[in-house]
Amino acid sequence: MTSRVMLISPAMNEALRTARFDDGCPLDAAGTRQARAAAGTLRVPDRAYVSPGVRCHETATALGLDATEVLGLAGLDVGRWRGSTLEEVGAEEPEAVGRWLADPEAAPHGGESVRALCDRVAGWLDGVAGVDGRIVAVVEPEIVRAVVVRVLGAPEAGFWRVDVPPLTATELSGRAGRWNIRAGLPLTGDHSTGTS
Repeated sequence: MTSRVMLISPAMNEALRTARFDDGCPLDAAGTRQARAAAGTLRVPDRAYVSPGVRCHETATALGLDATEVLGLAGLDVGRWRGSTLEEVGAEEPEAVGRWLADPEAAPHGGESVRALCDRVAGWLDGVAGVDGRIVAVVEPEIVRAVVVRVLGAPEAGFWRVDVPPLTATELSGRAGRWNIRAGLPLTGDHSTGTS
């Protein structure tokens, strides 16, 4: 049995546009339009999941997915930095930001470390490894990063080196927990139909 999982990053919103740590900001008009336009390109999944954030829920709805929220797919908890831009936090707490970006075990913001996020996401991925059928999950960009790191067996220090553009798909296929990956596919044409 081959498991197939498509992770879709949320469409554009103000937080993504300004590199702001998510604070529940909804999709902007352009993001909503793009997600609705992509809806017809998706093959109907057997199961659909969504991260708890507003932008993920709105993206899933615009894509026409009846998705179940999964708390284990919540974005990285950045504690007191929530709602701030990386530039603002870097100006106020440059040493803390430097430590956070360099050390996967650091959580100077009082939230969650990158390592803890990767562990949490790996647990979810292990849980869907034996599920038959196609799964689509609309998830925060950092969830995609964590999946890529774990699937490739890369060190968590590489987490920040994975670019996840808005409204792109990362496809996983595998057997017995060994995954293959296709990353950064736009939600248009054959890539989004799960033809891998």
